[in-house]
Parts: sequence; structure tokens; C-alpha cells
Amino acid sequence: MTQVAVIGLGLIGGSLARRLAAAHDVVVFDEDAATRNLARAAGLTAADELTQTVSGAAIVFVAVPMPALSTMVSQVVPALSASAVVTDVGSVKAPLYAAVRAQGMGARFVGGHPMAGTERSGFAASDPCLYDGAAWVLCLEPDTVLPSWLRVAAVLTGIGVRVVPATAAEHDAAVARVSHLPHLLAAALASTAAAAGPLALTLAAGSFRDGTRVAATAPRLTVAMCRANGEAVEAAVAETVDLLRASGPDPGLLLAAGHQARRAWENREIVTTDLATGAVGLADRLLELGRRGGWVERIGEHSLSVAAPASV
Repeated sequence: MTQVAVIGLGLIGGSLARRLAAAHDVVVFDEDAATRNLARAAGLTAADELTQTVSGAAIVFVAVPMPALSTMVSQVVPALSASAVVTDVGSVKAPLYAAVRAQGMGARFVGGHPMAGTERSGFAASDPCLYDGAAWVLCLEPDTVLPSWLRVAAVLTGIGVRVVPATAAEHDAAVARVSHLPHLLAAALASTAAAAGPLALTLAAGSFRDGTRVAATAPRLTVAMCRANGEAVEAAVAETVDLLRASGPDPGLLLAAGHQARRAWENREIVTTDLATGAVGLADRLLELGRRGGWVERIGEHSLSVAAPASV
């Protein structure tokens, strides 16, 4: 059992706190008193002061909105015990790392991002099953303290998460295409359909519903992540627009390529193996695992169980 603090109790933080509380000593905090009361009603231990929340924690998860992340991390660190580590759940990593290092806190920080969520928000939308089988990026940088990384990874794999090692730059480039771009495409599709009038919306069915689901996300959340990752998002949008324009009046090649890519993603063969925790160059080996599309499934005393697509 690890003493864990969770700061911020929206969908992501609330779901994490509820899941962790089944196996760990969890204390939570949210700046909103009504949200703290909702957490208590759900059986969580909620503190009324930030310092009270983090003072005894071995790991602190900061789950506040992106614009407030660096400020909250700077408030948390002075209250930590000497061996505690801070991690986060923000959807863009490089700007936060720059802010953390500028404040001299790089050694206390391991950046994280769970690839899970819904279009809903707030603690009332939280679900302890949200992270079942989800990929969770944990950043490995040159200044990352590997034992701290492994400690956070062990807690996350213990709740059924697939921990994906990556650098902040690698993470931001990837999520621009698989997370941020889909939000923009969903918004564009919803707006285009609405502009066509009532008939189009009445005819909208499964493909429209699935393609626009994340357009129901609170716009302020999507705006924050797209602005923070602006350069990578702009490149992804430009590439997508080029593909659509190149398809011209005959979209056959584009549709075939998309079909193949989707089927390949669905049908990947996964191979599992073990990696010794004392292996030479472990951090580099973990990063290579992530680049191959792999992840850490379990962390034991002497070994890590890792998995990766067989074809890569």
C-alpha cells in the first residue's frame, strides 16, 4: 500500500482517486468545496488544505486543468517529503516540463498522460473503471530519476494500466495525431452537418454519432490542449487536409489506406516478455520499447513484464 495524493477531482482525477483507493491510502483535494463533499460522499478521504493533502504522500498526482498545471506543481513540491515524487495527467508534456525545470523541480517530477476519458467532465462523471486496459504515458527524460519513474509505473500497472515509456517530445507529436486532431475533426464534422440544416441532422446516425462524440467535450478543455501543442497539431491538420485534397473526386486510394491502417491497428499481434529491473541501460531500453509501440504491464521486485507488437 502506497500513500497517494490526488489533486483535482474532475473526470480524470476523480476516476483515478476512486480506482487507487481500492488498494492504496489515498487523500484527495479539489479547490471546489462542493467537489470535495462529492468525493467524501463517494467514500474518499478529502482534505480541505493542499499542504494537508500532500504532506505524507509518496506519490502526488496533479490532475488540474492544463493552464493551472505548472502553478499547482510549484505549490505542491515545497510541501512534499524528501522522497516523494510528483506526476500529472496533462495531455501535452513539453511545455510543462519546461516550466518544471525552470523552477528547479525536474528531479521531483515524472510527466504522465492517461489515454482515457469521455466527453463528460467533473467528479460526477468519474468512473473507477475508466482506466481498465488504458495506455498511460510516463515520460522518461535525461533528468528523470529512474527509481521514481518505476515507483509511479508500479502503482499504475497495479490498477490495470499499460504504462508506455516516451519522451515528452515523442508524446506530444503522437497525441497531436491520435487525440488532438480527432477533437478538431469531430468539431468540423459536427459544424458541417449543422450547417446543412435539419434534414441532415435527422438523417445522422451511427457514423455521425461516433465521428462527433468528442465534440461534446467542454470546448475550453480542447482549446487548452490544442493551443499548448500548437505546432504539432498544425502539422497534423495540414497533413490531413493534404490527404483529403489529394483524394480529389475519387477517394478510393485514401479510403483503402485508411481501411488498411485501421485493420492493422485492430489486429496487432502482441508479444510479452520480461526485462530485468537491473538491466544495463534500462531507461534507453524502455524508451525503445515505447517507440516500438510497446508498454510495461507489470513491475516486480526484479523484473518488468513488457509487451509490444510482434510485427515492429
